[in-house]
Amino acid sequence: MTTLSDAEISNRKLASGLLGVFLGSFGAHKFVLGFNNAGIIMLVVSIAGGMVTCGVASFVMGVIGLIEGIIYLTKTPEEFRELYIDARKQWF
Repeated sequence: MTTLSDAEISNRKLASGLLGVFLGSFGAHKFVLGFNNAGIIMLVVSIAGGMVTCGVASFVMGVIGLIEGIIYLTKTPEEFRELYIDARKQWF
């Protein structure tokens, strides 16, 4: 496992936060953090579930992505490292 510098943590925090806000329904922020299973779940629920539910599932995934993006952006770099890089917390 590689250790990330403070600059890399800040870049990952910013990228995942902005992707969560703008493309959260597709799970893009999850892929940036390396949570591929969670990203695939969000992507499938958003696309397949969205077709079945006339967009309701996509809306719900978008709200989850927005909330997670805001959470990422409001964390300090130290909190972000502890929760999402070291502890590998995947949801909220």
